Amino acid sequence: MASKPPRTIPVAVRELCLAYPEAEEVESHGTPGFRARKGKFFAYFCVNHHGDGHVALWLNTPALEQSRLIASSKDIFKPPYLGPSGWIGVELNRGFSWKRVIELVHAAYVNSSPKKLVVSLGKTPAVRRPDVKMKPEEIDRLAAPRAIAVLAQLRRICLALPDACETVSSGVVTWRAGKKGFASLYDFGKGLTASFWVGIERQGPLEMDPRFSIPPYQGHNGWIALDLRAGVAARELRELVVESYRHFATRRAVAALDAADSRR
Repeated sequence: MASKPPRTIPVAVRELCLAYPEAEEVESHGTPGFRARKGKFFAYFCVNHHGDGHVALWLNTPALEQSRLIASSKDIFKPPYLGPSGWIGVELNRGFSWKRVIELVHAAYVNSSPKKLVVSLGKTPAVRRPDVKMKPEEIDRLAAPRAIAVLAQLRRICLALPDACETVSSGVVTWRAGKKGFASLYDFGKGLTASFWVGIERQGPLEMDPRFSIPPYQGHNGWIALDLRAGVAARELRELVVESYRHFATRRAVAALDAADSRR
């Protein structure tokens, strides 16, 4: 008899949150969110949100319950942004009681959803718990072997440029010319991606290649995102990096780069 495949935390979370009347999943800023009948969100499933290391459900529980719940367990915390409004975060990768998770999701749904849906609730959904923890590379996708190799490749290119430095923030590795970022590497669940400035004029022609897309937030400023899942030639990667670097670096740094290139 074939053994059952492992039941993961993301699978169990989705099944639980979608078990409620008219619940739907809606992505918000790259994070799966759950709401009922286009009402207020009652839950977000956040993995390593801004590099915090948590595998967590953020839940819209009654504001007066927040302090008591946080004090009740080391696996319940006050999340950023939504915490001041009474939300809690529940860590799911450290053995916290799944029965308790179900109770807290139920309370969040009741607190957030239209009254007509709440009164139609029957028993609390009985959803089977996950039976495997998430691995480190599933939490921090930049710790996966493929990401480590690409990160090393980009470091060799970027840090060889005059006055370049590297910073890490919110799960994004960024290379800067002085204080201005010229390249970044990240994986927010849609695959390993690098981004660079190419100018608005080049965005359209590059988008004809399915590996390229215009990213949110930065796209209107001339940035392009490159999907790295299928790999990229070292020469192409360097050309993109250097083009972006030249746009942001000082004249002195660009002159130093040109002098170094002329000696090759």
